[in-house]
Amino acid sequence: MPKKVVVGSRKGGVGKSTMAYEVAYVLGAVLVDFEWDGDSVSRRWGYRHEERATDPLMAALDKGRTPRVLKGFRKPDLVPGSPLLLDATLTPDEFADAIAKWAEEWGRDLVVDTHPGASASAHGAMSVADVICVPTGLKTGDLNGTEQMVKEMLDYPLVIVPNMVRRVPPAAEIKRLTSIVEGTPVRVGPPIPFVGAVEVRKRRIAMTAENPVPRAILKVVDAYRDLGAFVQEYVS
Repeated sequence: MPKKVVVGSRKGGVGKSTMAYEVAYVLGAVLVDFEWDGDSVSRRWGYRHEERATDPLMAALDKGRTPRVLKGFRKPDLVPGSPLLLDATLTPDEFADAIAKWAEEWGRDLVVDTHPGASASAHGAMSVADVICVPTGLKTGDLNGTEQMVKEMLDYPLVIVPNMVRRVPPAAEIKRLTSIVEGTPVRVGPPIPFVGAVEVRKRRIAMTAENPVPRAILKVVDAYRDLGAFVQEYVS
């Protein structure tokens, strides 16, 4: 059966969309964009909704159809997002049913990038997820959001992924992360290091598609490949 991977977080600015983009490419999965803000995986991919006469995502959701998957060079296959998701009236169950149907009809794994915080689309996606990757910075605000998420979703398949980790991570924050997951079924995935070159990178192809991999991003590429292998093992 196709596996459903969701990348979600209680707050923005934690590297969620980059994680979804790279994990989707590593897994060879369809990337479904449920983000409606400007800095989405769809825009990173090169899709501009304002240049299109139709809205394939909303048309699929409204009519109960399976959307067409867009293909690109060294990029994950994509179902582009829509700014109209912000005002969509669908329930979490309706989003969940759509995701399950799409995965079955495509016969492929999919990765869903969600909007930060609580929304019907995010909750629907998480309710049918085989694994939910939760990118988390090792700093107070990020850990506050992750702690809340763990408390509310202990029966969900959560994997916390320490993200943008400095070479010498703060010991106090590592201790706090350990305390958040202690005594719970929540797992901690491979950490993704902070690499300054990622912040200024303009290329649309996935970092994990680079061949050869530029030395400046080699560590983060290796980390995302490790995360992809971890996710595959988790869902199997």
